[in-house]
Amino acid sequence: MSTPVPQNLPISYDFDDFRVDAARRLLLQAGRPVALTPRIFDTLLYFVQHHGRVITKEELMRAIWPDSFVEENNLSQSVSALRRALGESRGENRYIVTVPGHGYRFAAPVKVVSITNEATSPEARVRTIAVLPFKPLVEENRDEALQLGMADALIIRLSNSSEIIVRPLTSVRRYGGLEQDAQSAGRELGVESVLDGSIQRWGDRMRVTARLTNVVDGTSVWVGTFDEKFTDVFTVQDAISERVAGALELRLSTEARRGLTKRYTESPRAYELYLQGRYHWSKLIPPEVRKSIQFFEQAIEVDASYALAYTGMAAAYVSLPISSDVPPADAFPRAKAAALKALSLDESLPDAHAYLAFVKFWFDWDWVGAESEAKRAIALNANSGEAHRTYGILLSQTGRHTEAIAEGVRARELDPLALMTRTNEALFFYFAGRYEEAAEKLTTTLGLEPNFWIALLAIAKVYLQLGKHQEAIAALTKARNFSGGSAQPLSMLGYTYGFMEDRPQALAILDELTTISDQRYVPPYNFALVYNGLNDDDNTIHWLERAYEARDVLLAAFIKAEPLWNRLRDHPRFNDLLKRMNLE
Repeated sequence: MSTPVPQNLPISYDFDDFRVDAARRLLLQAGRPVALTPRIFDTLLYFVQHHGRVITKEELMRAIWPDSFVEENNLSQSVSALRRALGESRGENRYIVTVPGHGYRFAAPVKVVSITNEATSPEARVRTIAVLPFKPLVEENRDEALQLGMADALIIRLSNSSEIIVRPLTSVRRYGGLEQDAQSAGRELGVESVLDGSIQRWGDRMRVTARLTNVVDGTSVWVGTFDEKFTDVFTVQDAISERVAGALELRLSTEARRGLTKRYTESPRAYELYLQGRYHWSKLIPPEVRKSIQFFEQAIEVDASYALAYTGMAAAYVSLPISSDVPPADAFPRAKAAALKALSLDESLPDAHAYLAFVKFWFDWDWVGAESEAKRAIALNANSGEAHRTYGILLSQTGRHTEAIAEGVRARELDPLALMTRTNEALFFYFAGRYEEAAEKLTTTLGLEPNFWIALLAIAKVYLQLGKHQEAIAALTKARNFSGGSAQPLSMLGYTYGFMEDRPQALAILDELTTISDQRYVPPYNFALVYNGLNDDDNTIHWLERAYEARDVLLAAFIKAEPLWNRLRDHPRFNDLLKRMNLE
């Protein structure tokens, strides 16, 4: 149960560039919302209300968990999560000071802003919204692709306005449950408003109900119901987008208002196929990604000018080599062609620029061109978490760690529950040598999804740097079980055994990789990694050269910044490889 806000509570508490808006239950940093769970917000609110004095652990637990018994560990986790949200590093005490044997003290000066004072100054309103997957009117007639697709379409339309920050599909898709409460979802996503509703299709007819909810008090700001032919689905989306903009009192330019009703196709059939593609792609599992390509292709067959379908195709092909051992030459040229086609139809698509940046980075090794495309994506939509994540990856892997971390933090603020976004942010800290912080962030990510294999792979690398070898092996074993057959966890296991001087286990994994490679493509980088763990320089360089010849995506993605290669940094042939890749 969350702590209720008293009626006479001042409107906000300010410290540094943060504002705790008690009435709306929002934490803002420089005017931008910071995502906090309800419990973490309650913890922060209690701290700022009692700033300057020592608060005992018992007092804090009574205040935050008044109706339940909890262990001290729950409090420690909440305080640690709050410190991370405020940007405190381990051992830093800018805001929260631990008083040994007693409790905590909120050390930062806090300014209490009264309602009267607030009313006399102009209010810089921050508009943030989440569009949740729509629900079926009749559970037995559920159409998940249509329900997720309605949310996706409205997200794209509303994101065309710079006046509003819209949580992307990667953060909201987890809220597709039939019993999902919109207000609770909004609090977890750190937004002011939530748009959700229901959609049902019967033959060529459909009924759509949409509701805009204020997250602070749960009141409905706007509700609309539409009974139309399915061929009029775009008209319904136009109407919902315009009503939401009106209800939020957005001050829209003429161009932004056109964006609310922008249609990327006039064909309901092409749109329906595109929805199926997005639905399968959003699962981020290699077989589902391959299935999405088939639907995007069918959508393009119906409407060859459908720019979003080409963007979807680019996204799918870009993800395959890095996640599922697809030969780069089989995927990246197709991704590039799809992205360029999308941009020839509509140059203003930020995601198409982002996917083109990945192609230029991971396959063309055109670092300047990749940075140009990533910056273009951000320029087109500064509130795109995907654009900031893309740029952060490029910065991190070219050694610009401080800039990369800033981009990673911004991407996570915009897309707070996206597993890949959170994992990438943690990896930016890892590549910068800040292993404890990386471990904390990955632990939080795995708390959201314990079986997310890429985060398990990442935390295993961090464990190795921290000397936690058995923990690394346990994480890699689990990652292998949930990776869909990727060779990355297996090769990392081989490296780990070699690093631990368990030569028989490492060699056994090399044999296993060789057997797998007789059946399907295994990136040469994976063999090089195991030999690296065995300190076998000749074979390591041999396989790195093969990775170079194959344009191995893992080589481009990791060779510059990955600490696992540090022992070879002074090797002449290793440095020659980096020079040929224009990384030195």
